[in-house]
Amino acid sequence: MARLTFDVMSKKDGEMKSICVNCGSSPGFDACYMSMARQLGQALANGNYELIYGGADVGLMGEVANTVLKAGGVVRGIIPESFAHKVSHQGLTELRVVGSMHERKMMMFDLSDAFVALPGGFGTIEEFTEILTWSQLGLHTKPCGLINVDGYFDPFFSFLDNAVSRGFMKPEHRKMLLVSNEPDGLINQMASYKAPVVEKWVGVKTRT
Repeated sequence: MARLTFDVMSKKDGEMKSICVNCGSSPGFDACYMSMARQLGQALANGNYELIYGGADVGLMGEVANTVLKAGGVVRGIIPESFAHKVSHQGLTELRVVGSMHERKMMMFDLSDAFVALPGGFGTIEEFTEILTWSQLGLHTKPCGLINVDGYFDPFFSFLDNAVSRGFMKPEHRKMLLVSNEPDGLINQMASYKAPVVEKWVGVKTRT
C-alpha cells in the first residue's frame, strides 16, 4: 500500500475551485435523493466549480455528474480499475483509472478544495468521515459538509453528539461538519470556513 502524505496548508478565502462529492451509487427509493443530486450538480455548475467524484455513471453519482456536464461544467472522475469496466462514466471531462481505493481517495483529496456528501451507504460515509478525520488531525483545513436530504443524516448527527457527550470528541471538532438542507447554503458556509486549531485528544495530556 502506498504511504499517504500531505502538504499541510490552509485554504485561503476565494480559493475554492473544485468540490469533491461523495454519494450513493444507487438512487435510493425516494425521488427526493435524485432531485437533490440534480440540484447540487446545477449549483456546482452555476458557481463554476469543478466536480471531483468517484467516476461512476449510476445512482446519485451519475446524476450529479450528468447535471454538471449538461450545464457545460467540468467533471473529473477517479475510479479503481477493479470495477471501472462495470460502472465508469464514459462522457466525463476526464476519467482517471487507478489501481486501488486508497489511490482513488488520495487523488480525490489532492484534486479537491472542499468535500460534500449526499446520502449513500458504507462507501459514502467511509470516504467522507476519513476526510473529516484527516482534518481533525490537522492534516488539512479544507471544508467538509453534508446535504441533509429529508433528514437522512439525522441518525449520524445523533451519533456524533453522543460521541461529544461521552468524551470521545471535542465540541470544536463536531462543529467542523458543516450542514445544510440545500446546496447553495452549504457552499456559502464552505466559502467562509475556518478550521479549528485544537488537539484531537479528549482528557489526555500529550507531550509538547
